[in-house]
Amino acid sequence: MAVQSSHLMVQGTTSDAGKSALVAALCRVLQRRGVKVAPFKPQNMALNSAVTPDGGEIGRAQAVQAQACKISPTVHMNPVLLKPNSDTGAQVILQGKAIKNMEAWGYHGYKKVALPKVLESFELLCQQYEVVLIEGAGSPAEVNLRDNDIANMGFAEAADVPVIIVADIDRGGVFAHLYGTLALLSESEQQRVKGFVINRFRGDVTLLQPGLDWLEQKTGKPVIGVLPYLHGFQLEAEDAIAYDQSLGEQVKLKVVVPVLTRISNHTDFDPLRHHPDIDFRYVRKGERLTDADVIILPGTKSVMADLEFFRQQGWEKDLLRHLRFGGKVIGICGGYQMLGRFISDPDGVEGSAGSVNGLGLLDTHTVLTATKALTNVQGTLNLNQQTAHITGYEIHVGRTTVNPPQVQPISLDSGSLDGVVSECNQIFATYLHGLFDHPQAFQLICEWLGLTSIDVPSHHAIQERAIDQIADAVEQHLNLGLIWPNY
Repeated sequence: MAVQSSHLMVQGTTSDAGKSALVAALCRVLQRRGVKVAPFKPQNMALNSAVTPDGGEIGRAQAVQAQACKISPTVHMNPVLLKPNSDTGAQVILQGKAIKNMEAWGYHGYKKVALPKVLESFELLCQQYEVVLIEGAGSPAEVNLRDNDIANMGFAEAADVPVIIVADIDRGGVFAHLYGTLALLSESEQQRVKGFVINRFRGDVTLLQPGLDWLEQKTGKPVIGVLPYLHGFQLEAEDAIAYDQSLGEQVKLKVVVPVLTRISNHTDFDPLRHHPDIDFRYVRKGERLTDADVIILPGTKSVMADLEFFRQQGWEKDLLRHLRFGGKVIGICGGYQMLGRFISDPDGVEGSAGSVNGLGLLDTHTVLTATKALTNVQGTLNLNQQTAHITGYEIHVGRTTVNPPQVQPISLDSGSLDGVVSECNQIFATYLHGLFDHPQAFQLICEWLGLTSIDVPSHHAIQERAIDQIADAVEQHLNLGLIWPNY
């Protein structure tokens, strides 16, 4: 069976094998060649999400891939998004809108209901674009998940699209990963695999050649190419937290972020993590919130449970000590809610109905609601009597009441206000994600933190460089004629 289609699905031997980045690279390569191309991921499980112009919620990886195509993202690029809210359950978002919370077994059966919607979204993209580049999820060799699969080969079979499989050699065992993955597929699934891509190789590729020859002889599938390890590659991650950082000669600001159990949209902090003058550190379970100029409380999918986790780690005491010594605190989304006097969940939106005391550092209170705020916004940020244009997006449940005389520093173009600055001027909180993406806003926040001499690059420009960097590598190292003879 030879699958004839210009559309292509990229699957991986493991999570974080490089599927998202490879799809973004292929999107940019085709875009450069004048091909109308769009990304697609049938099912994504991630707590990093983006708001589309059509008012829905998708995985951030698909928004970045749309950027690579130089098109606007839509909900049809990621029709099923799962946002975990416990070890066994997740909020299910279908074509951009949250429909319900489901436990794993319940969702396993629901996939039969979701598949027609997934195929509907795919077909809409196929009608608009010459090529749709599809990203798989996890690994197609997870035999326990084969029934009702819509994320990998189940979708490829239903949509009748060819597949390439990527593996990360930096993890070790790359030939076992690729050979074993193919061996665990059914005969029809094996036939639709066009070849393999090896990712993140360090060293002389000629030393790899005997292994490549062995793999091709054993599987009958070509190795489409070997991508090198890209140093300084700064494309935002789909969901995994990146702990590595390269610092310059002089650190001007120390930032720490506690890793909550359901931390969401940690891509907010990429502009900080990538800045050579900022010592950015994620603080994990069992570590202390110390040695910082600013502590940032991030967003979370489960604010009340993560507030309890925050306290269990002893981080509340660390935070209070930090403030006593004059440190600054920023709260974003769920972190903003935690900083108030109490959080109430009367309808059990996040679990059991009830209320908890917040950290009590802002004179605010939050009531969680079933309706989720999903909007892209822009406006003006006012800090220390200075103003800057700000852009961002809101993804949250709950309404926060701000009691006077506290100042709300963000005036949105819609006419509403957002956020709080404490009377002591040490705490700034907001619902806006993407807070540091805009250079003017980044600069003003740095000035509020007491840092006046720092160069602030454009986050969009950094992402563009990363997309072009990996697209250049793909054009140089992959035999794209094996995939698209006509492009």
